[in-house]
Amino acid sequence: MTITQLKYVLAVAEHQNFTKAAEKTFVTQPTLSMQIQKLEEELDILIFDRSKKPIELTSVGKKIVNQAKNIVNEADRMQDVVDQEKGFIGGEFRLGIIPTVMPTLLPMFLRTFSSKYPKVQLRIEELSTEEIIHKLMEGHLDAAIAATPLLQEKIKERVLYYEPFVGYIPESHRLFQKKEITPEDLDIEDILLLEDGHCFRDGVVNLCKTSKLFKEEGFQLTSGSFETLVKLSHEGLGMTLLPYLHTLDLNDSQKKYLRYFKDPSPAREVSIIYPKSELKLQIIDALFNSISGVVRGAIQFQDVEIISPIK
Repeated sequence: MTITQLKYVLAVAEHQNFTKAAEKTFVTQPTLSMQIQKLEEELDILIFDRSKKPIELTSVGKKIVNQAKNIVNEADRMQDVVDQEKGFIGGEFRLGIIPTVMPTLLPMFLRTFSSKYPKVQLRIEELSTEEIIHKLMEGHLDAAIAATPLLQEKIKERVLYYEPFVGYIPESHRLFQKKEITPEDLDIEDILLLEDGHCFRDGVVNLCKTSKLFKEEGFQLTSGSFETLVKLSHEGLGMTLLPYLHTLDLNDSQKKYLRYFKDPSPAREVSIIYPKSELKLQIIDALFNSISGVVRGAIQFQDVEIISPIK
């Protein structure tokens, strides 16, 4: 039995197809099939039911796969221990980032991080929170940046920063004349929201629930981007709420429509999250220090109240 054989088993279990698994593990399909067959012969069991389309795990195969994940993770940890002992910060690192964070945060830290740690090969994906959790659990991401808390037993969270919510209110809106706003001012029926699946939307809905004006019905107009929400707001279709870092990219004519909340300002918690196995911790620490350092200078709010993305 070899670690390579176990990695092939995990690839087939994930893709339910020998050809796709071979492509993902960069070997020929006959080589992958032969190695898995050797493992099955050594253990005197069948891991896969090849008569099914797509291929399925046998009952004992499911147990083998669960154990293989543990063994492969521990093997990876051994290399990780060596890297940490040598002070080496490098290699491939797979990072997921939620869509409402990626456009503003990535330009702030990526160039600096890449210059400081040139041996780290970042592989960055824009993913929903649900996709991030799944990929972290399956070992397809090393870490991610997401709104927290997520309350996932097997995932560790380290808070990077707290990002206040900011109102974007057109002249035609009832709140435009106010210098500061409060959660009690909000009415879900005249707030433009992101589409379902965005944790920032969930945070806004939860914030609105603190208002006496809140009604369960009234979700009207939604969009997939903050840029579109701003444009729709200018059309007189309602106000919207933006994350603070997004407001830094607005031009001067747009910034006159911004309204900040009275203290404590509602805010979202943004964290770097990773499996509790803590592989590649030296790279996670480097990312944490790089990101928290640059954002600390951009966000200067002191008194905030965290709005959870959990419904």
